Amino acid sequence: MCLILFAYRLTPGQPLIVAANRDEFYARPSAAAHWWEDAPGLLAGRDLQAGGTWLGVQANGRFAAVTNFTDPDLPTPPRSRGALVADFLRGTQTSADYAADIRGELYQGFNLLLWDGRALTCASNRASTQTLEPGCYALTNAELGSRWPEAVDGVARLRQAVVAGADLDGLINLLRHDQLPEGDAGLPRSETAEARGTPCFIRGDAYGTRASTAVIYAEDGGIGLAEQSYGPRGVWGERHDFRVAVTAEG
Repeated sequence: MCLILFAYRLTPGQPLIVAANRDEFYARPSAAAHWWEDAPGLLAGRDLQAGGTWLGVQANGRFAAVTNFTDPDLPTPPRSRGALVADFLRGTQTSADYAADIRGELYQGFNLLLWDGRALTCASNRASTQTLEPGCYALTNAELGSRWPEAVDGVARLRQAVVAGADLDGLINLLRHDQLPEGDAGLPRSETAEARGTPCFIRGDAYGTRASTAVIYAEDGGIGLAEQSYGPRGVWGERHDFRVAVTAEG
């Protein structure tokens, strides 16, 4: 499962704080976070198989990230979900307008988090689009607000980190929590095994947590982004840190 934890306007001076794990097959080719040569001002990792990304920022202050719904029995639509992130970061539409224009039938199931510098929107082709109020949230491989144990646990741990004063190192460490969450209160019995028993950080041989990314937006216009990569069984890989001075023109 992939997990995006985020705190929106919960602390003065930091309007958006994000801690996200990307879980994927290790064999799928991808590039670590970098400035894209074909999209000036776009900072993100890149899926080298389909060309999109799972999370990124723009030098004009935009942010986007995506999680997938598991739809193994459905035919594969023509577009990669990672293109939704990249296209928003390349564009100029508000988050609400971009979400409204998405043709959901062209993609497998997704949750899409969009920040245009003013409003935070969660779009999905499996649930209704929402303009979010200040709060602490988790996006998994289900609709926003699902009571998956790791989402509930992750929100609680992120909230504690924000109260204590979140920084990039602390968020990366928070994402390495590899214990199974306790309990499944609020989950229907029909929920998947993935929902009931997946830790935040997955140590696998063929599939697992490939990267942890922390993003902190400052009210003064700066963005801090750190990405820690991992190999099979959670072996530490490279870390990349960026400080972005937001510019109006991107």
